[in-house]
Amino acid sequence: MVKSLKIILLACLLFSQPHSAFALNFETFDQEAIRVVVIDPGHGGEDTGAKGPSGVAEKDITLSIALKLAEALKDSMDARVLLTRTSDVFIPLEERTAFANANRADIFISIHVNAAASRDARGTETFFLSMDATDEDARRLAAFENDADSAGAVVVADGGDLKDILLDMASTRSHHESSRLAEAVHLSMLDKAGREGRGVKQAPFTVLVGATMPAVLVEVGFISNPSEEKWLSSRKDQELAARAIADAVVSFRDIMTKRGGLIEISGKRIEN
Repeated sequence: MVKSLKIILLACLLFSQPHSAFALNFETFDQEAIRVVVIDPGHGGEDTGAKGPSGVAEKDITLSIALKLAEALKDSMDARVLLTRTSDVFIPLEERTAFANANRADIFISIHVNAAASRDARGTETFFLSMDATDEDARRLAAFENDADSAGAVVVADGGDLKDILLDMASTRSHHESSRLAEAVHLSMLDKAGREGRGVKQAPFTVLVGATMPAVLVEVGFISNPSEEKWLSSRKDQELAARAIADAVVSFRDIMTKRGGLIEISGKRIEN
């Protein structure tokens, strides 16, 4: 019943004038079609994120890596690269995804660093969205990251069931691609940045909710581990991580042969 309703809705919307509340833009394009990449440096402003043994703040590491990733992407591909923040400012979680949607991003990458009770924990984890976490550690991590903004939930403009269905369709279409992007990023971090792998996982990260494009969250390393804190603070190693992620985006682009366009749903638009 729901599947039939979705097909009927698509047919009606594709062959009629779109209502002002919706903008359907289905495209078929080739391997060069990643035109907009949004990078999200986690935390910022009063939200410091996790802190290392020597006091290094997650928000500073994520911004530094994100800026280097932006430069690496500009060197690697012909794409518009945008960041949700370029300085030490706080941005609510839902606005970060809204920014990506408003700018018709083809990829969304949120950069974070991890923390654990054990100072021995180390390695990289790469996540894509699921309401069911892979394990208890992933669930706890998502809860910590989501706590940055207790109001971090997707706000859809007034309209009801139709918009909910369209949003669900957009999210479903991008979910599989998100898992493939997460795998590409994770493998590149292991192979090209020499990171220890802790797996590709799923968790309910608020910052990924509502993204209508492939979206991943990368936990580059454990700032709670003294040796990892030093690695994360190194300019050379930050550039190594940034280049590995950029190479993964290029690899992901090269295995894509086509994609559907975004379904935009009216609501609060975040201007660049």
